[in-house]
Amino acid sequence: MSLSQEANPLLEEWQTPYGLPPFDRILPEHFPAAFDAAMLQHKREIEAVASAAQAPTFENTVAALDACGQLLLRVELVFDNLSSSETSPALQAIELEYSPRLAVHASAIYQNEGLFTRLHALYERRSSLGLSTEQQRLLERFHLDFERAGATLGKDDKARFAAIAEELATLTTQFSQNVLADESSFALTVADDELAGLPSFVLAAASQAARERGLPEGAHVITLSPSLAEPFLTFSERRDLREQVWHARRQRGAYAGDHDNRPLTAKIVALRQEQAALLGYATFADYKLADRMAPSVAAVDELLQRAWKPAIAKAQHDREQLTALATELGQPTPIAAWDWRYLSEKVRQKSFAIDDAQVKPYFSLDAMQAAMFDCASRLFGVRFQERHGIPLYHSDVRLWEVTDSEGKMIGVFIGDNFARQTKRSGAWMSILRSQSGRNGGTLPIVLNNNNFAKGSPTLLGFDDIRTLFHEFGHGLHGLLSNVQYERLAGTRVLADFVELPSQLFENWAQEREVLLRHARHVETGEPIPAELLERLQAASRFNQAFTTVQYVGPALMDMALHARTETTPVDITQFEAEQAAKLGIPEDIGMRHYLPHFKHLFSGDQYAAGYYVYMWAEVLEADGYAAFEETGDPFDRATAERLLKWIYSVGNSIDPGTAFRTFRGREPAVEPMLQKRGLLDTAVPG
Repeated sequence: MSLSQEANPLLEEWQTPYGLPPFDRILPEHFPAAFDAAMLQHKREIEAVASAAQAPTFENTVAALDACGQLLLRVELVFDNLSSSETSPALQAIELEYSPRLAVHASAIYQNEGLFTRLHALYERRSSLGLSTEQQRLLERFHLDFERAGATLGKDDKARFAAIAEELATLTTQFSQNVLADESSFALTVADDELAGLPSFVLAAASQAARERGLPEGAHVITLSPSLAEPFLTFSERRDLREQVWHARRQRGAYAGDHDNRPLTAKIVALRQEQAALLGYATFADYKLADRMAPSVAAVDELLQRAWKPAIAKAQHDREQLTALATELGQPTPIAAWDWRYLSEKVRQKSFAIDDAQVKPYFSLDAMQAAMFDCASRLFGVRFQERHGIPLYHSDVRLWEVTDSEGKMIGVFIGDNFARQTKRSGAWMSILRSQSGRNGGTLPIVLNNNNFAKGSPTLLGFDDIRTLFHEFGHGLHGLLSNVQYERLAGTRVLADFVELPSQLFENWAQEREVLLRHARHVETGEPIPAELLERLQAASRFNQAFTTVQYVGPALMDMALHARTETTPVDITQFEAEQAAKLGIPEDIGMRHYLPHFKHLFSGDQYAAGYYVYMWAEVLEADGYAAFEETGDPFDRATAERLLKWIYSVGNSIDPGTAFRTFRGREPAVEPMLQKRGLLDTAVPG
């Protein structure tokens, strides 16, 4: 079938503003034909490179490979965004059908012997080719990509590796869809006499959730979106309802029936182990860490334990404080996991005289977006101008044109901030087009997805603000990318480096100067009182033991699961229980993610054996932000220029360790991270 036989907006040249997808014309039924045509075109492009009569050169092999598959990439990016942000039964059916087919297609590319032969010939003499640093990096990365996808295996092992990749694509897609099904099906209707303790911003969000579900005016619904569920767990005086919401979040993916992820998870783990063994690795964790900054499982464990041990010790002190409060309030003891946030908030209000109902009106979504744009402008000279009237995929989605200090356009930024039933939970950055230097340069189209509870106006808590800035840090990583080759652009870096730009940018969300400028009351317009801001910042380390345990527990669980050497199928429920007991995960704190809904691990493999990367990057960002603190100016120009040059713009064009050392002037230190978490005084040596 030729690409022009049938009118399909996905296969046309897009005559749209900024080259955006024509969302107003794209229908689910357009995707199958588009995928088929795009895969065929990609295959032909690859064959042309692999069978070229000329001897392999960087341009006719490596650069040509980087340019292949643009149509397929374009279709995939549109589909992935819609299936994550605005899905439907039709899109989910296509996702289940085409995920394994796309995996088979990718395996065929990576296992193309003619292409790898040409690539390997160049790799073997790379030091004598006169390549630039970026060109050599591209050659090395492509060669490694092919090796890790089975290019060096024998015929039978190649076939098995490809079959595993195909099956994993189906299983991970089903895993994600199962979690979404459990999340979207839960809706706790809270009666008028069950609203005690809920501040106005929670009531407004619960009312909006009820309206979205077609319930009568005045109804209130609690969903599993963190921006609604976590405030409910924090403020609701109804302990029985808190318990119900906590268990619903805990049990996602673990209900018997069609959406049970436990058997899927066991299969995914077993297939990953087999895949790693085919490539000669003892464990899947070893396979993943071979392409990370962290050198070994032991190094990861050492870092996590540096935070885990003092956090567990500090949590005991906090538990005693919360237990005493529970007794004083006539609440049951020992306290449970659905009590910790509620009691912690009581202690926080008492210790720091902070009431979120009074604080949140200073932090509207619009004001905090203006703050993050202002920070980006002051650091990097970029400007954001909102544009209206451009067809996007949902009415809540907004678009900004991004220009540099000279007014030159450098990209497009899209914000999709609200939770809805057709959108997966969590927060993430994605792209619709990557930056590259090809054909005079392509401008990136970057998206940020959040799941804030929609209100009128939408008010954010401090965790929400950090999330907003975090994802925008990823967005800047994509927008500020300045490399020649797409394979090395933006966020296509090692997994334990990719969180550095995002976590680093969170620091400006808590800067006094930034908040005094932008945190203004939504009704009066008055700036946040300096005294209130001081109390908020004093409380920033409060409950850090809880936060640390909730994160590090799943990170240790992930590494233990993927460092297994046993070949027998794992019983996910039993494994999780045994590891929780071995690690000493406190039952009254629990984990932020449990295995049956742990999408970082099982909706794909980017973060598999890699949930630790947030803390690895946190070491880098805490030490990196200290470079600004040492100057006494959070917007110090010279430091910001180094940050742009060596962190935000270089993509994967140089080794990430070299990039950080060049920015900082030395190796990173772990102490600033422990200090930020309030764990330095109780840290265990080693």
